[in-house]
Amino acid sequence: TQDTDPLTAPDDTIINWMSHEERLFRILERHIVRNRLLQGFGEKGDDVDVFVTFSLSVQNRRKSRVGRAFENHLACIFSDNKVHFEQGSTKNVTENNSKPDFLFPGFSDYRNPAYPESSLRLLGAKTTCKDRWRQVLAEGARVPSKHLVTMEAAISESQTSEMKASGLNLIVPSPIQPTYTKNQQAWLLSLADFIDEIKYLQKK
Repeated sequence: TQDTDPLTAPDDTIINWMSHEERLFRILERHIVRNRLLQGFGEKGDDVDVFVTFSLSVQNRRKSRVGRAFENHLACIFSDNKVHFEQGSTKNVTENNSKPDFLFPGFSDYRNPAYPESSLRLLGAKTTCKDRWRQVLAEGARVPSKHLVTMEAAISESQTSEMKASGLNLIVPSPIQPTYTKNQQAWLLSLADFIDEIKYLQKK
């Protein structure tokens, strides 16, 4: 991969890591899928239903893999920056068994009524937003203003305006921000901005 530094250039780092992993995954996937195509589908090799099922499994694997990779790379960057955080799991939940992608500094602090809400941060991570960004809004009642990090370029102004009105802070890696309008860029955060904010809160 290109030389990247999660400490001094987290925005470039997440883009480079995701790009490199995507290339490696596609090489592996091409090998696996080609072998399956050569085998054929069903007893006669031409069963349409078997082919459709296989095709859907390939698509679903791509979607789940890229989402998990995004979270894993972000977790590595946060760890390298020595900020305290936890990821949602079957044990790490907020109200209604919601599993935020990331909670800063952690779930025990979130559950502690004495811990100041102003020092809590909740981060959703979605490579593409579409309408799924609204899920983040319901994932932690103690955090009124949520954050969402995405790799998606050029989200429409109408959608980002709705996000802003809903109290959602949108984080877009700085190399992707020029695909947004000037009005949008005025309130977008970079990954570096968010990490600096977390460091400041956790030093207090």
